[in-house]
Amino acid sequence: MRIRPVGAYALLLDCDDPDHVEAWRAELCRRRDAGELSAVEIVPAARTVLLDGVPDPGRAAARIAGWTPEPVTTTAAADRVDVPIVYDGEDLPVVAGHWGVDVPEVVQRLRDTEFRVAFCGFAPGFAYLTGLPEGLAVPRLATPRSRVPAGSVALAGPYAGIYPGASPGGWLLVGRTALTLFDVHADPPARLTPGTRVRLVDA
Repeated sequence: MRIRPVGAYALLLDCDDPDHVEAWRAELCRRRDAGELSAVEIVPAARTVLLDGVPDPGRAAARIAGWTPEPVTTTAAADRVDVPIVYDGEDLPVVAGHWGVDVPEVVQRLRDTEFRVAFCGFAPGFAYLTGLPEGLAVPRLATPRSRVPAGSVALAGPYAGIYPGASPGGWLLVGRTALTLFDVHADPPARLTPGTRVRLVDA
């Protein structure tokens, strides 16, 4: 793991893989909650964790360098969100072709997978979900759709995701949910936050 300064009051941790990112995100959040780290924001991404609003980045970097995060483990069921899904996405046959299985097997694999929110981006409340086995990454559409309905469940690369609002998008659609994933009046506004375990269950 490498620690780099970003501007005057931020640090960027370069990590090895998504599990390493999650381990450091969880460790830094625990340390902040315990009063051992001061940071306004802890923001994971695909291979990095950003700490923003750090009063003394040099001192913080020295302390972080001496920490060892705990390995990623399955959280309690109370920390899991079950998202009710109707599996009727128009790209299910395309995903089945990439995976070399039939459509019912695609749906069963998605039901059986426990996902984890790796990071959020693209749009407010859009969570990138990891957990699919290696080898099941799928390509994006060659030409993105001009409008993907809110609640659409989709796959792209190694990730699954759920569109919190209607927007353009090039992911492969496998289903939909009626669950509200982003509400500016909620605390936190995003229903799915980094580290949250997610199951895509039948609606």
